[in-house]
Amino acid sequence: MEPQISPLSQVAPTAQLGKGVVVGPFCLVGPDVVVGDFTELTSHVVLSGRTTLGCHNKLYPGCVIGCEPQDVSYQESSTEVLVGNENVFREGVTVNRGAEKEDHVTRIGNRNMFMANSHVAHNCRIYDDVILVNGALLGGHVHIHDRAIVSGNTVVHHFSTIGRLSFVSGGCRVPHDIPPFMLAAGSDNPTLKTINVVGMRRAGISEHSIEVVRTAFRMLYRKRKSLADVHQHFDETLNGVMPMELAQLLQFIEAQRAGKLGRAREVVRGQGTEERKAA
Repeated sequence: MEPQISPLSQVAPTAQLGKGVVVGPFCLVGPDVVVGDFTELTSHVVLSGRTTLGCHNKLYPGCVIGCEPQDVSYQESSTEVLVGNENVFREGVTVNRGAEKEDHVTRIGNRNMFMANSHVAHNCRIYDDVILVNGALLGGHVHIHDRAIVSGNTVVHHFSTIGRLSFVSGGCRVPHDIPPFMLAAGSDNPTLKTINVVGMRRAGISEHSIEVVRTAFRMLYRKRKSLADVHQHFDETLNGVMPMELAQLLQFIEAQRAGKLGRAREVVRGQGTEERKAA
């Protein structure tokens, strides 16, 4: 099935379009772009730079994917955006390609929803089944893990990590990591209010695991117990059989506390720049 390209669009001769691709009117597809099978560019979409999209993605008007990072240190090298399958990019979404740091790539997984006017900055990594609600803004190098939800008009500080199945309420300024399974709220420096029970149940997590994570939350963030105390408690009560969700939570918090400023990934700041300086 040949791609359908509107005569009102401009597609570079060297761009690679898969079968069944639809390019609506007033789109611009650059020479180093790869678009997977059955992906649809509705209209007024710009794909630039070294951008690769997988299959069955849908991009709505005003999306701009793969333009230069908004980083003053960027020196116009050939960095990338890699996008998986079945993602939805609503109106006005912007995704910048990587800066010359870390692995030089901005990565997006599968089945994510980017609502209108959300922004993914350079070197971010979005895993699978993530939702960015209208106006959510990610700084550079942010990681968002599976099935997390970042609500509308929330801004996430660069190098922060949003854990699996966490929920960040609207209008937050997030300057630090949010552990998995947590619900965070508060307009400035949000606090962890409770666990994301609804999201965990929708993901099919057992009631036993939910209750164990709830107990860990209370010990860590209500009673202010140490990680060592929490480990000891569950070693005694679970007879050495720790649910995967609890293990993920404790490992995440250990990494966060080993980092800087509440962000585990601060320790990688500057990675990937030494080669550029030496060049």
